[in-house]
Amino acid sequence: MQAGITVADAASAIGIRTEELSLIAELKAGSEEAFGQLIAQYHQPIYAVIARSINDPSDAADITQEVFIKVFRSIRSFNGDSSLRTWLYRIALHEASNQRRWWSRHKRQEVTIDSQSESENNDETFSLASTLADQSNSPFDHAAQKELRAKVEACLHQLPECFRTVVVLREIEGLSYDEIAEILEVSLGTVKSRLMRGRAAMRTLLVQDPPRSLRPAVATAHPNIVESTR
Repeated sequence: MQAGITVADAASAIGIRTEELSLIAELKAGSEEAFGQLIAQYHQPIYAVIARSINDPSDAADITQEVFIKVFRSIRSFNGDSSLRTWLYRIALHEASNQRRWWSRHKRQEVTIDSQSESENNDETFSLASTLADQSNSPFDHAAQKELRAKVEACLHQLPECFRTVVVLREIEGLSYDEIAEILEVSLGTVKSRLMRGRAAMRTLLVQDPPRSLRPAVATAHPNIVESTR
């Protein structure tokens, strides 16, 4: 049974790789249809990563557009050393980094920047994907989920950039450790260390000032926390 699963998985991977190679070939040939397919497939995840990686998320749409312009101009130089997705994320994070440097030089005096927070705590897995997905049903649930999502997004932007990027790529975008290491061009150990510290910092920030919808649960686990936030 295990052998059958392995063969099926291998066949699926080969199929995906073949489809990607075909798309790359069409992109290099200048196919507008292929470029449209690329945008349709990757626009939303690239936009989401950029929005969570820069100081002002309102700039994310323009930066995302710049990413795809760069992809269009440089696709012929793509040599296939990495997957197409890895290459796209690397370009996106490079553009986000450029925007952060520009923002630091030109807009630092215009906007108050919250101080960055960091924690060394070790703890269990901390997943953000379900938190940021809007799956509420009732108006009350919708309001609570909206408040929680806003708090999580605010906490993400307080993380040091190196931790934030890894948390976003792993917890929200669902990339593997190996993919993240390849995108950021760091070791697997560095990815795991940054993820652990990023998760710990997120928990610390959320416990320090939890959304109202979470305060009863936090108070049960830590009776003094809610009182300290009032």
